[in-house]
Amino acid sequence: MKFDKSKPVKIVMLGAGGTGGHIAPHLYRLLYSLDRPVRFVIADGDVIEPKNLVRQNFIEADLGENKAQVLAERYSNVFGMEAEYIPSFIEDRDTLLKLVKPMRWKKNTYQISSADFVNGNFRGTKDGVITELVILIGAVDNNRSRQLCHSVFTELSDLVYIDSGNGEHTGQVVCGIRSGGRTFYKPVGGVYPDVLDATDKFPTELSCAEASVSAPQSIVANIMAATAVVNFVYNILVLGDTNVRTVTFSTNSINLRSITNKKRKRKAA
Repeated sequence: MKFDKSKPVKIVMLGAGGTGGHIAPHLYRLLYSLDRPVRFVIADGDVIEPKNLVRQNFIEADLGENKAQVLAERYSNVFGMEAEYIPSFIEDRDTLLKLVKPMRWKKNTYQISSADFVNGNFRGTKDGVITELVILIGAVDNNRSRQLCHSVFTELSDLVYIDSGNGEHTGQVVCGIRSGGRTFYKPVGGVYPDVLDATDKFPTELSCAEASVSAPQSIVANIMAATAVVNFVYNILVLGDTNVRTVTFSTNSINLRSITNKKRKRKAA
């Protein structure tokens, strides 16, 4: 799948814990190196607890702070970028749709002003604007959030949706791509349909007892998942090309296996 390497970029990441915390520093470095406008928005409503220090990318001084805020402020400051974060869970369609709505820029200049827009839409001709490339990263630990992302993905004309999921020693990363109203690569719900049938809850719907119980994970599984996610983003933004749809991995065998798209590559709109 081909991508325009000159488009402005917006990345929205849901989840700043086990996997998201390890994705963040590498994505900030990658975005910093791009010669085009970039935005990175991190959303998570969780606060850092002592148990998180074992495998998540936080230190003791972060205890009690919001995860998204800590990551955004720490790494945006290092790379001289704007810190954008939402210190809450994204659990409704309208909020997520607003987050992944692409901005439209004047071609060749990337210069905009409020006078150029009416209700968020550019007033100029279609040929005079370029639309942001939006990448949604799901670094969540519940299928209810994946169902929400899947719903929004199928509703939009253009979106890259990269979902990461793992257990203690194994996991997978799925890259769904929609362009021009067509689905070229299936999202996680299309590759693993049981995700859409799961009956788990959003984080804010969990009781204290439920919230305290989590599936076992290891730091190496989180790091391996994060590496695969960043690799997807690198290929899309830097190489402008990806034919990998899914990556599965095992930390026991230290193995990553990719599933590629065998069909003819198409250029994204």
